[in-house]
Parts: sequence; C-alpha cells; structure tokens
Amino acid sequence: MLTRRALIAAMALSPVSLHAGELSARDFSFPGIDGGMVSLSEFAGRPVLVVNTASRCGFTYQYDGLQALYDRYRDRGLVVLGVPSDDFGGQELDTEAAVKEFCSVNFSIDFPMTAITAVRGPGAHPFYVWARGELGAEQAPSWNFHKYLVGPDGALVGAFSTRTEPDDPQLLAAIEKLLPQG
Repeated sequence: MLTRRALIAAMALSPVSLHAGELSARDFSFPGIDGGMVSLSEFAGRPVLVVNTASRCGFTYQYDGLQALYDRYRDRGLVVLGVPSDDFGGQELDTEAAVKEFCSVNFSIDFPMTAITAVRGPGAHPFYVWARGELGAEQAPSWNFHKYLVGPDGALVGAFSTRTEPDDPQLLAAIEKLLPQG
C-alpha cells in the first residue's frame, strides 16, 4: 500500500489512475508566480476555484469576472487560483514576471497565481492528473479558462468549461453552497 507522499510522488512522474478518496486537492502544491509554493492545504476549510488561464486568449477577458468573483466572495472564504498555462494555442506569455505584470496592469488581479503550468498531456501537473481521474476526461480542460471548483474539504465539487463565465448562475450557485451563510 502506497503512502500519500508516495502517491503524490508517483503522480508527479507519470499519470497514475487513482481511486476516489485516496487524495484530495489539499494534497497538491504549485510553484508560485513569485517563487515559493502555493499549497492548496493553505486553503483548507475554504472553497477554491482553480482556473487555467492564458494572457493572449479570446477568453482572457474572463480575468475581469474572476477578479470580481474573488472580490465578491473573498471575505466569505472563496479563493480563486489562477494557473497560467501555455497548453492551448501557445497563448501564454513567456515568463511568470510578464504574466504577473500583464494581469496586474490590465486586470488588477490580486488573487493568488501559480507559475506557468502544464495542465494536460504527459507533463500535466499532478493536480490536473488527479482531477481528470476524479471527474473523467470529459471534465478535463479542453481550452484556457477551464474551472475546477474544490470544496472546503478538498473534494472536487465540479468542473466548468471555458465558456462558463465567472458570473454564470450555475457557477455562482455551486460556490454559494460551499460558503458560510450570513
């Protein structure tokens, strides 16, 4: 029987098929856009919307909606985590510094962001390998601005396609269910 640490290490090396319940989103970390690590365990007890982003995409305007969503719900616990990726059409800038500046200057983004990260294929980040295993290939990112909603307990609640706007009523309802009432 593999330990959690061994499972995470194995996932980093190859796409491992995992059984539901062996891991949660809280078991994963990403390199941060400013260096260091962004551990999803930092957000334990809070819902997290994980969004693979790109700076030169036709959906880049969604940054405005993501920031508005974060502004609306951050005091109730929601975290939006931007995951810049160059996996779809080569639409991301070349460096983390360029991505950070672009997001700050054009969208005033202040939610946490990761380093540029692969979200599909053999080099996909282990979180994305795990999420695909949890929800199925049809719920994996097929383009930029795909959204995974993680519950306060670290379980994947659902996936929302690129075309799901940050203010979509179904997305908002799913987030509201995870937030403390009041």
